[in-house]
Amino acid sequence: MNPILPKNYFIADVEARVMPDGRLYMYGSYDLRGFRTYCSYKYHVFSTDDPTMTNWVDHGLAFENTEENPSIPWKPNELLYAPDAIYKDGKYYLYICGEGDYEAVAVSDKPYGPFKDVKPIVGADGDGIDPAVFIDDDGQAYYFWGQFSLRGAKLMDDMCTLEPGSIVHGILTEHEHGFHEGSSIRKINGKYYLVYTDISRGRPTCMSYAMADSPLGPYKRCGVIVDNTYCDPFTWNDHGSLCEYNGQWYVFYHRSSQGNDKNRRVCVEPITINADGTINEVCMTSQGPAGPINAFEPIEAACACRMRGKVHNINEDPDKDPCKEILADCGGGNFKDDWAEYKYIDFGDGVSSCKLNARGKGVIELRVDGSDDVIGSVEIDGEDGFNEYTMNITKETKGVHALWVFFKGRGMALDSFYFEK
Repeated sequence: MNPILPKNYFIADVEARVMPDGRLYMYGSYDLRGFRTYCSYKYHVFSTDDPTMTNWVDHGLAFENTEENPSIPWKPNELLYAPDAIYKDGKYYLYICGEGDYEAVAVSDKPYGPFKDVKPIVGADGDGIDPAVFIDDDGQAYYFWGQFSLRGAKLMDDMCTLEPGSIVHGILTEHEHGFHEGSSIRKINGKYYLVYTDISRGRPTCMSYAMADSPLGPYKRCGVIVDNTYCDPFTWNDHGSLCEYNGQWYVFYHRSSQGNDKNRRVCVEPITINADGTINEVCMTSQGPAGPINAFEPIEAACACRMRGKVHNINEDPDKDPCKEILADCGGGNFKDDWAEYKYIDFGDGVSSCKLNARGKGVIELRVDGSDDVIGSVEIDGEDGFNEYTMNITKETKGVHALWVFFKGRGMALDSFYFEK
């Protein structure tokens, strides 16, 4: 289920890699609850061997750049932005960037670190953010970096020096490709794919891709893979990667949460590589790679994949339970604009009622697949706390559907819900 990590983790900008041990690893920036800026001063690495990506291991602190432990000697105690990682010749290389436009690499004998022996990327350090690294079939390594205009070059064997004369400017640009930041490169069926944060729909909420016949281009813009619009009222950017795992390609991306643009979380959707190499745009889902959600078991309302109006997920008491969230600010008086969406729910052979744990005063309606047909409605009146309400389902609903929860009222909140046969 999305997000794929427990809700106390705010991991963004994820590069997903299957390493030689066969496990799937995630390398990303590390947002902190309540922190007033993107990212933090540390990285954690996560891995799984679960085909559904349900169970993950937090390998702990992989790298930090704090005042107490300034691992970037020439940029001590500066924030760590989006990373990337690669394996070569028995070593794991973690590529780092951050506040102050530094570009660096650290090394470990293990895919999860700790990563040490930090060196600047000679030729790129001080010139931008968001590193992306790629090793081609012939063993040649490439490095990409930049914001608004992407640069790329060959990496020398030391994995920290750009080959003189190999730098290409403007591989992707904001004007031609909608390139904002966050490049990631993969090779699929002989073609090179640059995935990037795309601002062409007005805000950098899209992850799009461009294709080429060689690593350094030229690249042709092809389309959007996923757009995280409506994941939160204050969402701003999106950033992630592609990865093949157990024979299936996936897009890893992030969504904002808790009513701000900083607390970002990693989500995953399966994608299809078409015969001509193109990738169809996929929608955000609540189910993620694990498949449809069982309607007959409690569903956390906060797992909504899209929300409209002021609706957002929030933890009202993180000290008590850092993973407990609800949907809050539900219902702002405009019935058409206040909703939460869940893709997808498996209603089995049919349902007769829905039990909702809700708070506030107003009306909750359920619809499926975005239609105007209401399958059930219930009035709630409990502004002092959460109570369980029973909604009769008045229209036959079975099989797998997108569920839309509409709110009419003010000060409403939804904790969880489930259906009965």
